[in-house]
Amino acid sequence: MANIAVQRIKREFKEVLKSEETSKNQIKVDLVDENFTELKGEIAGPPDTPYEGGRYQLEIKIPETYPFNPPKVGVCVCVKHILMFVIQLWILSTLTCARVKSLLINLLVYVLPVAPQVRFITKIWHPNISSVTGAICLDILKDQWAAAMTLRTVLLSLQALLAAAEPDDPQDAVVANQYKQNPEMFKQTARLWSHVYAGAPSSSPEYTRKIDKLCAMGFDKNAVIVALSSKSWDVETATELLLSN
Repeated sequence: MANIAVQRIKREFKEVLKSEETSKNQIKVDLVDENFTELKGEIAGPPDTPYEGGRYQLEIKIPETYPFNPPKVGVCVCVKHILMFVIQLWILSTLTCARVKSLLINLLVYVLPVAPQVRFITKIWHPNISSVTGAICLDILKDQWAAAMTLRTVLLSLQALLAAAEPDDPQDAVVANQYKQNPEMFKQTARLWSHVYAGAPSSSPEYTRKIDKLCAMGFDKNAVIVALSSKSWDVETATELLLSN
């Protein structure tokens, strides 16, 4: 990693550790390796949300060009990713000097910053976070990133996202549809996922009974939860989905 990125992320790492705001909001960050290229974050579910009481683990990858590019937190593909790819293809296909090709491609990283990838390791039911991969759709991790933003900004923004979903700009269309069409079912489903995967207090006994019923038939628990959640907790249609897989 470039020296500027190392020095910057070391400073921001210490900022998160010493910040009263992150401590108050139960936000943590730890090193995964000694090169500061990968970190593990943890955020608490905000109060008065279905995520309250849960602890959510994050995978954070720091790119070589940080802070000109945001830390990678697993995000959805945006226009800049596509534009970068097209320009790189043009450079590789039209220029003949290898040194010039390399120089121009490296320059692109700075003049055309690409959105990152921070990823939820803990499974979560949220419109802007993939229930399968943990990828995140958040503007500051796409085209609204600025070099003045920091690791602390990212972590606080992700926690705020749990309290204020953007269903019209979803990462998970199934969750977003449930959020808009049946808000109460969404809350109960999100609370159950928080209980099962993030250690939040127990949730709907009715949903738990349905999970136990399908698990007793020999289906994997995680697969059962996904099937019931995506099929509006209808046991019959969830069973059909499980059998089709």
